[in-house]
Amino acid sequence: MPFVVTYPLQVFLIRKPQWYKHVHNINRLWSHIFLRMFLAPLIVEWRTKLNPKQRYIFTPNHSSYLDIPMMLRAIPGFLNFVGKSSLAKVPLWGKVYDKLYISVDRKSAISSAKSYIKSVQSLEKGRSLVIFPEGTIPTTAGEQMLPFKDGPFKLAIEKQLPLVPVTMPYNQHFMPDLDGKLKIRWHPLKMIVHEPIDTTGLTLNDLPVLKEKVFQIIQTELTKHTSTHVNRYSDYQEISALSQVGV
Repeated sequence: MPFVVTYPLQVFLIRKPQWYKHVHNINRLWSHIFLRMFLAPLIVEWRTKLNPKQRYIFTPNHSSYLDIPMMLRAIPGFLNFVGKSSLAKVPLWGKVYDKLYISVDRKSAISSAKSYIKSVQSLEKGRSLVIFPEGTIPTTAGEQMLPFKDGPFKLAIEKQLPLVPVTMPYNQHFMPDLDGKLKIRWHPLKMIVHEPIDTTGLTLNDLPVLKEKVFQIIQTELTKHTSTHVNRYSDYQEISALSQVGV
């Protein structure tokens, strides 16, 4: 409902690139309202303080269609998302996504090359990137991640930009991926924004080590939360809706 209400204004504003930032802020607003409507506690655990003047490449785990609204809600700045091409085909949202963000068909070498060029151009314009290195939602979402793609790590090295791992351990409980079927169920939410990983001086020869380092940071956090997971029917101590913790 929050998206539908703001949709006419978004369609009007995506007509001109200079207005895209306003559309992004509207997306941030409806994501915020959307999450509040479900009264789901959200803890954002900051293990770093981001520099507003710095461009970053954020690499979150991918477990749910809730991931993008969560990133919009929590991460400041004019972000650009790199997502699968099917997002551009979603009714209503697809039209906005196709204009504002970057879609890629990972089965097509041409599409992958175009998305890489657009990603570079976006960084050069000062927009930080959000790239899900798994490339898709795994069947073991929230537990064991898929092997990471090279894209975000190659970009970070070539542009000498810091990588920021992001862990979202519970999104798949709130909005699971059910082959296109929409199902929402109440569950506390959490996001851990890890310390940036500096890529200054790294070369493409360092890519495998960098990729493994980011993978282990996120996977370790997912494993920890899976082993201690509780839900609303256990002894979870509920807190106020969408509270935020800074570390």
